Amino acid sequence: SLAAELADRVATVYAGKIVEIADVQTIFKAPTHPYTIGLINAVPTLRGHKDDLTSIPGSPPDLVEMPSGCKFHPRCPLADEQCKTREPESEFAAADHQVACWHWQRAREAVKSYA
Repeated sequence: SLAAELADRVATVYAGKIVEIADVQTIFKAPTHPYTIGLINAVPTLRGHKDDLTSIPGSPPDLVEMPSGCKFHPRCPLADEQCKTREPESEFAAADHQVACWHWQRAREAVKSYA
């Protein structure tokens, strides 16, 4: 939420790679990468109870022995064989919105919550 106050554009980085980049409003209202969605879902609310906190399952990758393919695949609920073997290139989800995910078209619906 601090990014929304200070920046016009935001990049989500996972394991040293930009996986999503767009203007602040798009990132917060229409994220397309499963990691970005997980991060936004994990932001606590002022009215929430500490037991209501959401996290992304799994652990960040070992930066010395990175996983093959998409670096997020061990933690991603959408991961399939393609994700495990091929790293996605960044592509345009919209004119000013780039994402590096094989399944970005269905990520928002599929990744409602990691809970």
